[in-house]
Amino acid sequence: MSYSFTRGAGYVLTGLRWLPRAGLRSFVVIPLLINTALFGTGIWWSAGQFERLDQAVQRWLPAWLAWLHWLLWPLFIVTALVVIFYTFTLVANAIAAPFNGLLAERVEKLVDPGSRAPQPSAGPSWRELLFSPLTELGKLLYFVAWAIPLIVLSFVPAVNVAAPALWAVSTSWMLALEYADYPLGHRGLDHRAQRRLLRRHWPLTLGFGGMTLLLTLVPVLNFLAMPAAVIGATLMWNRELPDSR
Repeated sequence: MSYSFTRGAGYVLTGLRWLPRAGLRSFVVIPLLINTALFGTGIWWSAGQFERLDQAVQRWLPAWLAWLHWLLWPLFIVTALVVIFYTFTLVANAIAAPFNGLLAERVEKLVDPGSRAPQPSAGPSWRELLFSPLTELGKLLYFVAWAIPLIVLSFVPAVNVAAPALWAVSTSWMLALEYADYPLGHRGLDHRAQRRLLRRHWPLTLGFGGMTLLLTLVPVLNFLAMPAAVIGATLMWNRELPDSR
């Protein structure tokens, strides 16, 4: 289990090392610009909202309950950051999905130049541009179905102490599922089949998702997380499941 977890995390780091490769740079730039713009906007907006909310909470609490501000505020910040992370990451993936698909195709071509690998297309067709965001919307609804119970648990006394760990595991799973769709979707696996496959390889899956989550939390590296995860997921499922090609 530990070896599989570490190996899954290693594929994300391999994806980072592949970013400057010839033949991939042109497919990395557009998702990178999208991710940078959205995360920059999200950080700016979130900082303003946190400041306003902090002032409102301090005015609302009576003096004898002021200690609650320091007790509940860290938990609220963690929960809010995770929700914001979900929102902006999924929006970035929805917009960049056609370009990420082309990046995954090019990586598969580099991994296996033979006829078995999907041939990279010259550019996103109108069908890809139209239906990729719709596919991402379906995944978003699946993620929301998981997020709602966790948000509720975050406000349940005693139980909420486990909320950060549950959020970390859930987010790792969601990220692994998000990026596995690019290589596995090329093999004809629908989302239900992909979830079954990832559950069977759950240490590998959580290792990959956990490292992707870690990258998104590190300044500067978070802007590279999306293309690195696309490359890493493509490498991982090509090497771990070669017969599925």
